[in-house]
Amino acid sequence: MGDTIFGKIIRREIPADIVYEDDELLAFRDVNPQAPVHVLFIPKKPIATLDDATAEDAALLGRLQLAAADYARREGFAEQGYRTVINCNQYGGQTVFHLHLHLLAGRRMHWPPG
Repeated sequence: MGDTIFGKIIRREIPADIVYEDDELLAFRDVNPQAPVHVLFIPKKPIATLDDATAEDAALLGRLQLAAADYARREGFAEQGYRTVINCNQYGGQTVFHLHLHLLAGRRMHWPPG
């Protein structure tokens, strides 16, 4: 599962506030939130970056997005709006090299983001 902090969370070696889990995905609240709602959705399969994903990962990446959207609807902030972000590599702002999707909500987002 990779030797990143996210791999350790998947293996339950590090505690996390888990809000969603299935056989392939895990979601937990970010410990350094950038919005009132900031949840990270990760595949349990260790993929370092979006650039490392292959065609074989297409369904998994789709499930990652759909899980985030389902969470937004279930928690009641989908109608007002939310943002999903996948950072890739250093200049993209990625700091943990286990692919992850940020779901941000609970405040108005601005453009450009950064």
